[in-house]
Amino acid sequence: MRAGFLLLLFLTDKVSSQKVCSYQDVLDYLNLTRGNEAFTSTRPVLDHTHLTTVQLDISLYSILAVTEKIQTFVPFIWIEMNWNNELISWDPSQFCGISQIALPQNMLWKPDLFIYEMTQKDETILNPYLYVTHKGIVSIEEDLKVVSSCKMDVHKFPFDTQRCSITFSTVMYTVDEVRLIPVSNSSRATQSSLELMLTQGEWEFLNLLVTNVTFSFNRGDWDQIIYTITMRRRPLLHVVNFLLPILFFLSLDLASFLISDHRGEKLGFKVTVLLAISVLLLILNDILPSMSNKTPLIATYCIVIFALMLLSLLETILVTYLMEKDSPSQENLSLRDDCEDEQDKDKSHNCDRGH
Repeated sequence: MRAGFLLLLFLTDKVSSQKVCSYQDVLDYLNLTRGNEAFTSTRPVLDHTHLTTVQLDISLYSILAVTEKIQTFVPFIWIEMNWNNELISWDPSQFCGISQIALPQNMLWKPDLFIYEMTQKDETILNPYLYVTHKGIVSIEEDLKVVSSCKMDVHKFPFDTQRCSITFSTVMYTVDEVRLIPVSNSSRATQSSLELMLTQGEWEFLNLLVTNVTFSFNRGDWDQIIYTITMRRRPLLHVVNFLLPILFFLSLDLASFLISDHRGEKLGFKVTVLLAISVLLLILNDILPSMSNKTPLIATYCIVIFALMLLSLLETILVTYLMEKDSPSQENLSLRDDCEDEQDKDKSHNCDRGH
């Protein structure tokens, strides 16, 4: 009985000695509450001269749209960002080994990053949480659909290569307060994007160039990280649906020289082919931007073919006109010859009677 009682008491003490912890214990230790402005209103540094280094990394998931007409580029990217919060630290051994916690983003200060080229606010649901480690490292991971402006050169359309940039910078903090550092270099960012790429559509992703520059303005200097996405158009669709049909129409126009000029069939055929080319030119006008530094080669190609077919049509009109003008003269000459033949026949008949 006594031995059993001692064993039961030993097991009870062992179970009670196991400490139970929760994430709330960590928050209570840090005095981290939703309404605590010490964590949200200012940069999280113990001394204002300390820099806050923000490490940024992005990966390209897909190229959703490239609209040449309005010069916009829509990529879907994955953003990873982290920085050090000097106001947060705890010993994981005192909290059952808890080394990181997830918190709502509005409970901590975040750098005010924005994208220069962004023209439309993203309406997708962002990640509402961030991670905080016991050493005070704050991390945010979220995906973003960026509707950005991009200056495009369509001179070689549809065999063109476009370069569009996404520039990250802060609004309020200069380089004396916040420094932006890219995590990956160009080769690593390109390889990561190629591995994660979900869809490219009409465009083939080539590389992702990462550049870190300093921008000077009135009251100081700001760090900028520029991600330049290089992509090449896949021209097969435009070649099959646009370039080859125009070439086929030109071949038909050249073959129409074998059609007889009588009764206007040749003229009607050429007009029909010319109207078909006009429809394709209207489609091209919807694709290419209204303003361009250089005339696109495809536009020159279409104009030359259109001009050749127009000259061919004018030639057919001229030939038809000359043939119709020459026809009455031929009829009058034929009637005159018939009359002379009849007169010769009458004279010979009268001579035979006289004999």
